[in-house]
Amino acid sequence: MNHSKIITDLDQEGTWIGRCNIPEKIAYNKVEGPHVIWANEGTVYDLSYYFKSTGELINNPSFKEVLKIDDPAITAVGALSDILENSMYYQKDYRKPFFLAPNDTQAVKACGVTFIKSLLERVIEEKAKGDPRLALELRDEITSVIGESLNHVKPGSPQADILKKELKKRNIWSQYLEVGIGPDAEVFTKSQPFSSVGFGAEVGVLSHSEWNNPEPEIVLVVNSEGNIKGATLGNDVNLRDYEGRSALLLGEAKDQNGSCAVGPLFRMFDESFSLEDVKKAKVSLTIEGTDGFMLQDASDMGQISRSPDDLVEQVISGNHQYPDGFILFCGTMFAPTLDRGEKGMGFSHKLNDKVTIASPKLGKLINWVNSSDKIPRWEFGINAFVEYTLNRLNKKR
Repeated sequence: MNHSKIITDLDQEGTWIGRCNIPEKIAYNKVEGPHVIWANEGTVYDLSYYFKSTGELINNPSFKEVLKIDDPAITAVGALSDILENSMYYQKDYRKPFFLAPNDTQAVKACGVTFIKSLLERVIEEKAKGDPRLALELRDEITSVIGESLNHVKPGSPQADILKKELKKRNIWSQYLEVGIGPDAEVFTKSQPFSSVGFGAEVGVLSHSEWNNPEPEIVLVVNSEGNIKGATLGNDVNLRDYEGRSALLLGEAKDQNGSCAVGPLFRMFDESFSLEDVKKAKVSLTIEGTDGFMLQDASDMGQISRSPDDLVEQVISGNHQYPDGFILFCGTMFAPTLDRGEKGMGFSHKLNDKVTIASPKLGKLINWVNSSDKIPRWEFGINAFVEYTLNRLNKKR
């Protein structure tokens, strides 16, 4: 399988930053661990002499000044295509470099119900109490009543307030409609620093969840001052049956081992890529099952109900700071409803599903589905990172 075109279809242009597990024998300072890397023209370079983490890098306004291949402190790790190949979980050789999720010390935040299509599905989940058997009937009913009403409503506007009062009169108001068209966006903590999985890894769902799905999203890279510095792709794996039973189960629905996939790399803003490209981005989703099931769809960031700038402003302010910066999932318009088995039961993952999330200027994020208790345990946390950093400092001396 050749993944040499995964990062970009634009001849590797752009500024690509990420993390790579580099074995001791080729690591700078001979310390194995999650080194910060730069992918440039098909080669991956080790930036760990200058940066301990990508969290540190995104908060350095002059980081691009050190991106020089003739710098003796920046060593080549290997070919991009080879490292992509070795990042696939089923053929990974731990004696060779492989990609990790590009985020590390940053907070991992997410916004929900930012697209009308997914907003309606959240309302359906709530009304169905997490039971997919009830979703088909409710989908027709709810869409016919409020679907058209929401298409051109700006969240938090006077028009939205009028609609809110009308829907309350009809007794179909929902907490999801509140965050979908109200003044305040839904913002939650998706995962913890260092817990995200990257390109080629397995993602996890609870083995007893009967209604779950991927959520392909654009993920913003934001520094401690609230400035958007770049973007990547993410899979906000979601347990629909859990969240549908109660919004208080959001933590269980969203945060399990392997439930947050990010990658393949950060594409930082430069002359070839900007926030305007993010706002116009097209995101595709492909799900391939070993049972022959195939689902393909695409979404347009131009249909988002709140701009990326607005979402960031609702996360960071004088009321809440993020000294390491954060990554922010922007929400999805995907909520797969295609029946996979029994009519009316809709979509839910099966083990070994292959999930591909792609966008022309951000590459492809490919993962496989397994049970959260069957995939590799999350064991590299903050203490492990501190120990790794101290080992590197000691070797440097």
